[in-house]
Amino acid sequence: MEKIPIYKPKNKVRIVTAASLFDGHDAAINIMRRIIQSTGCEVIHLGHDRSVEEVVNCAIQEDANAIAMTSYQGGHIEYLKYMYDLLQEKNANQIKIFAGGGGTILPEEIKELEEYGITKIYHPDDGRKMGLQGMINHLVKNSDFDLGKKIDKKNCIENIKNKDTNTISRLITAVENYPELHKETITKIKDIASKSKTPVLGITGTGGAGKSSLVDELVRRFILDFDKKEIAIISVDPSKRKTGGALLGDRIRMNSIKSPRVYMRSLATRQANLALSAHVNEAINILKAANFDLIILETSGIGQSDTEIVEHSDISMYVMTPEYGAATQLEKIDMLDFADLIAINKFDKKGSLDALRDVQKQYQRNNQRFEEAIEKMPVYGTIASQFNDPGTNTLYVAVMNKFSDNKIGNFNSTFAITDEMSEKIYVIPSNRTRYLSEIAENNRSYDKWVIEQKQIAQQLYNLNNSINILKDGSKTTKDELQKKYNEILSELDPKNKILIDQWPDLVKSYKNEIFEYKVRSKNLSIQTHTTSLSNNKIPKVTLPKYEGWGDLLNWQLQENVPGEFPFTSGLFPFKREGEDPTRMFAGEGGPERTNRRFHYVSLDMEAKRLSTAFDSVTLYGNDPGKRPDIYGKIGNAGVSICCLDDMKKLYSGFDLTNPKTSVSMTINGPAPILLAFFMNTAIDQECEKYIFKNKLEKKVEKEINSFYRKTGTKRPEYQGKIPEGNNGLGLFLLGTTGDKVLPEKIYNKIAKDTINQVRGTVQADILKEDQAQNTCIFSTEFALRMMGDVQEYFIDKKIRNFYSVSISGYHIAEAGANPISQLAFTLSNGFTYVEYYLSRGMDINEFGPNLSFFFSNGIDPEYSVIGRVARKIWSKAMKLKYGANKRAQMLKYHIQTSGRSLHAQEIDFNDIRTTLQALYAIYDNCNSLHTNAYDEAITTPTEESVRRAMAIQLIINKELGLTKNENPLQGSFIIEELTDLVEEAVLIEFDRITERGGVLGAMETMYQRSKIQEESMYYETLKHTGELPIIGVNTFINKQGSPTLIPNEVIRASKKEKEYQIKMLKELHKTHQNTSENKLQQVQQAAILNKNIFEELMSVSKTCSLGEITNSLFQVGGQYRRNM
Repeated sequence: MEKIPIYKPKNKVRIVTAASLFDGHDAAINIMRRIIQSTGCEVIHLGHDRSVEEVVNCAIQEDANAIAMTSYQGGHIEYLKYMYDLLQEKNANQIKIFAGGGGTILPEEIKELEEYGITKIYHPDDGRKMGLQGMINHLVKNSDFDLGKKIDKKNCIENIKNKDTNTISRLITAVENYPELHKETITKIKDIASKSKTPVLGITGTGGAGKSSLVDELVRRFILDFDKKEIAIISVDPSKRKTGGALLGDRIRMNSIKSPRVYMRSLATRQANLALSAHVNEAINILKAANFDLIILETSGIGQSDTEIVEHSDISMYVMTPEYGAATQLEKIDMLDFADLIAINKFDKKGSLDALRDVQKQYQRNNQRFEEAIEKMPVYGTIASQFNDPGTNTLYVAVMNKFSDNKIGNFNSTFAITDEMSEKIYVIPSNRTRYLSEIAENNRSYDKWVIEQKQIAQQLYNLNNSINILKDGSKTTKDELQKKYNEILSELDPKNKILIDQWPDLVKSYKNEIFEYKVRSKNLSIQTHTTSLSNNKIPKVTLPKYEGWGDLLNWQLQENVPGEFPFTSGLFPFKREGEDPTRMFAGEGGPERTNRRFHYVSLDMEAKRLSTAFDSVTLYGNDPGKRPDIYGKIGNAGVSICCLDDMKKLYSGFDLTNPKTSVSMTINGPAPILLAFFMNTAIDQECEKYIFKNKLEKKVEKEINSFYRKTGTKRPEYQGKIPEGNNGLGLFLLGTTGDKVLPEKIYNKIAKDTINQVRGTVQADILKEDQAQNTCIFSTEFALRMMGDVQEYFIDKKIRNFYSVSISGYHIAEAGANPISQLAFTLSNGFTYVEYYLSRGMDINEFGPNLSFFFSNGIDPEYSVIGRVARKIWSKAMKLKYGANKRAQMLKYHIQTSGRSLHAQEIDFNDIRTTLQALYAIYDNCNSLHTNAYDEAITTPTEESVRRAMAIQLIINKELGLTKNENPLQGSFIIEELTDLVEEAVLIEFDRITERGGVLGAMETMYQRSKIQEESMYYETLKHTGELPIIGVNTFINKQGSPTLIPNEVIRASKKEKEYQIKMLKELHKTHQNTSENKLQQVQQAAILNKNIFEELMSVSKTCSLGEITNSLFQVGGQYRRNM
């Protein structure tokens, strides 16, 4: 393919890049910002889940030429129009808006947005024609205009004094781009600044020391400490000498800059090998003239950093890590001579206490302070990445004291600290970071043992045959053979001899008409054959016809029959009759609309397996609201759920304690809160059954009506007609809970029995969120702690049928990972939870059964064995390394066909891909399966497309003859070869992750995220060049050129649904206004006192909304800090 030349901008172009949502979009915008950067632009990257106001404020403060966004279906029109309106309102109409979002932004919507004022919406067809570089060239060319040449000289000084953001930003640009042209203004500002008493805190340090995170934490404490003071930050990053581009990457790490009392500006050095921009003094003068209370100047991290920062600051801080090498290296660091304060960040690293002592000594020597105790040196250990870190608290107070001691600034800090030193709250104890390599060694050791045992068994088989052949031979020969046989037999594991001896009986049991076995103390009898139309008996399980004991033993130890270790071919001897793995998928509009969809697709089906998608308002823990970028997303691309009553309506008419009902909730960041909603929904359903059984409905109805008369608020109701199949279960107690209307003793018994019976899973996998999908909302440590609390609650309450986590590879694959990386990262995350729960003192046999997995199935050859390899690796590790029992050894997994292989061109062809992927999954004996609808590439699936998607797997399961056999992959040479290849590739990846400090250590250096993005880029490149043929997309194009198709029906939430969600939420808040504050404080106290948070969530979720709970937890657990 012809290489597209890179456009060279004529001006200094600054672009803000961000994603309004998550999933593959964060990876996509990251790839885009890299190309924009290499095209010579200065890029301010904000990452995912950014509100319009955050993006617009950033673009104005940074005086950007343009904003480049990726958005998603539902809410994109409101989002982008609101962005345009806000830029106009804030007098920043020079900033251009570019966006993309795959085929989900429809052509008529693109037309509407571009007519409204959005510069360009890129469509998949643009990508096919222009290529990635071509699109970026177009974007940069249209953003290549001059800024800073003209300024309002008449009013600019007055505007600066009034802290007018636009003026401050433009003036900084002017002094950067045209210093000679604005000499007069610069001189005036310098005169004003010289009289300013605003202090400057200069922060410098090595690259990757965590300066940005530390600045964020210092700013957060400053805002908490002072009610009215305002702070400005200048952050400098290096320019690339080759391209002139720069990644201004500090802003993405900072959550505190959302405050209206914080101004931040990123500068590129625009010169090589220097830590500061040549115009940093002018920028500081502008901010001093604006009379901010404090200015923080952060330099770019270059090597061990120079001392230039000292010339520009009143107090300087040097940030380093414990990993500087030998103590003699400290003698080479100039900043240890000049810094007023030194922070050793990432104090959780190995050797941090030694580093603290060495740096204190070096500082003491450098500054000739031998008369003082070494502990008095201004050297502080910090872990800025950890919420409310005591070391960072101490450092902040030291900074404030330094200002007071030097009589600089006007700070009377009241920030309280403790004597604690920074101590890492370890998720995985430091002596356990090799766990993945230990698993790899364990599994390889087992495989080696199997080969040895196989060879011994084969020798025994050969000797046994020889003895039988020579039974009439000489006694000496026979004795010699028997002696050799006995000698070799002693090397065979006795259990393996039993496996060989019992093989004929096992074969016979599968030939019998009925096979009997036990699952959780239940005896099951299953027919072993089905009858074809030709009246042939088709076996459900086929066994190998091997005769050699070596082959038989090898097969039993590495493959085995379904239901036996290592569970390669499945977890249970046979599939349960009447329970196909089919899942019913829904998620759109308000809870009522999704409830109707669930009833429609599950009508007449014996097992109800409900798979739920939530809208992005819910996914990020927000409440529905009027703000356009929230309003637009309500009920789009998922269902809107913000309180217990929503959840009751969502699953109304489904008996949640029926063994054939299971619910899957695709929610991560706020998963514990949604799980509490769900558990309370199930409990109240059982309370309703009790009320009706005991004819208490009139009494209870009277009590509820009386309560709402007193509060003067409206009771929530199911909106619209109740669908066929919904018997109203779950709706009688809308607006209240069972504990309010039933005696405590009765309610408690119902609650205890209910949560033991409900089936399903909540996704809740926070590790993969950080690595790939990005619906993280809480700090990673706090999110993991809540996951652990949920699991402890499950153990205490004996919840055995519900999965506390669905460890997901699907979203890793969606973000771009290949099948090996998906499997390796997912399993490694699973083992990380195992290690974490063990470190909290939980029993592996108690939590093991609550873990489940979720994979994507693409078309690559490796996907044909993803399930069997996962089961093998998991069971070997759980049994042989962790000593887990049989139930905990079983890896249960759900498959969703690949969303990445749903193309916006020739969408009808997507069903063919989905069919092949479903076939892979069913042949591989997945535990449940969700087939994607063909139109999901461009819209929320319609009723028609969901039925088609379900029909795919129903036809395979009910009509395809070969699926009457339940282990069709066994015995295939290619499947055996792929199994070995993929298994070893995963174990190699385990070793790579170990080298980086385990899963959490690798996440710190963004190993997983980088690998996912590289693999995504590789796929996209091959797709674009045509080296990877995709039918109807880059080959076999139809006569119209296979343009992106417009769906017949576009699913969007209605205005009525959105308005009701907002109105109902208002009523909920009003109804419980006297009790909600107290309940939210109880949750916060549980977090502070290290009690079980989920226990409190079960209570607070009865009356408080999702947004209320999320915001209260932010205050005690911290918000997620995004990274590049």
